[in-house]
Amino acid sequence: MAETEATMAETAEATEPTTGPDDKELEAIIKLTWGDQPRQDIFQRWTQGFCFSADEPTALVQFEGGPCAVLAPMQAYIVKYIVNNKSVNDDWKKAEVEEQNRLLCKAACEILCQATQGCDIFKFVYIDDKEGCLEHSQFHSMLKVEQVNKDGIETFFNDRISFLRDTFGVLLFLYTVMLSKGLVKLKEEICDLDVILIDKEFGYGSQSLINMMITGQAVANVFNNDQVIAGFKLPGIEKQSEVGFMTLLEHLRYCSVGTYLKNPCNPIWVLGSDTHLTVLFSFDQNLVGKETQADIARRMFKLFDQDGNNFISTQHLKPLLEKLDLVSDDEYVNLMSTKLDSEGLGIILMPSFMEEFFSEQEARTPDVFVLFHYNGQPRSNSNSKVTYLEGNAIIQESDVICISEDNNLQSCLQSKWSSIEIQWKGNVTPSIN
Repeated sequence: MAETEATMAETAEATEPTTGPDDKELEAIIKLTWGDQPRQDIFQRWTQGFCFSADEPTALVQFEGGPCAVLAPMQAYIVKYIVNNKSVNDDWKKAEVEEQNRLLCKAACEILCQATQGCDIFKFVYIDDKEGCLEHSQFHSMLKVEQVNKDGIETFFNDRISFLRDTFGVLLFLYTVMLSKGLVKLKEEICDLDVILIDKEFGYGSQSLINMMITGQAVANVFNNDQVIAGFKLPGIEKQSEVGFMTLLEHLRYCSVGTYLKNPCNPIWVLGSDTHLTVLFSFDQNLVGKETQADIARRMFKLFDQDGNNFISTQHLKPLLEKLDLVSDDEYVNLMSTKLDSEGLGIILMPSFMEEFFSEQEARTPDVFVLFHYNGQPRSNSNSKVTYLEGNAIIQESDVICISEDNNLQSCLQSKWSSIEIQWKGNVTPSIN
């Protein structure tokens, strides 16, 4: 212990115990997370550390329903580090305990830093005595806060890896992200403070919690940027995310995921069903990239196609061209309207618009690529063993969507790749539940 304390003192005067204002802010954050009185059984589901599978050394295990809102994003950022530093031909699945700890620290640091951009001091929530602490009231009464300078966070995690891996690791990390982000910023992003972050009845994490872990923004929506609907300003995702998000709920038309989440910087996506979160990833960097002009044009087009019909009114052509800094004088707009709406239906289809203005800039998704899927719940895996499932994906030439009501994973992925077909190794289709 003396050696650990000396090391931490050397890392930019890393830690200082704090009392006072932080205690009250932490109380407010706990209430924002659970509401007035969390159910003991729901709290119990969240009491787990970040534990790796005995059958897949780089994959985290989820023991009960609920904490996937933290575990799946953490897994996604673990995978991000692997994908960016290894190739599919390497022994990327192998990891001894030391490597597991390193991956966990890297992922935790990235999630924390992303959620607290601009902060130089982080506030770590920890607990000294973990023995016999099973009741939520006992646990929350024993929480402490420690400040760590930005330059010392990775060393801090490495020196106190039990912070993440022990019984309360998931909750302590969640509170650390929230307290470091700050109550004011959290309330500003969440907006609807009547909705708590962990559902009282089922224990699932809210979309605000999921978005905070994936993007750093605790907003409740998955569309790009802010939108005004019925006079209300609704905050969305403000930039292209490092790790993406797709959801079965889009297939069911409950929401529409914006391109910032659907087309992230890395070929990694957290996938949402109606009850669970899993992770899809690939080593093929050609599946993603920074936004091209064509990507921006498609995103702008959708601003005028909020019903997702894949067309806009000809009346919207002029403001669309203006947003894209293209020629937009009336004579040219009339000429283009006639050309793009040759049948006089009063609408312009997105494919026609993209072909006319951005055909040479369209990014081409590979026709064939390898995907991997992760589900952290043992009961959702073959033989109850948490392992990655590998599949060979093919993008069919046809634009006709093949609806498969019994394949929720494919339905989810078709929100991005409408004509995707995947042959999974062993003919075992992964479960997203």
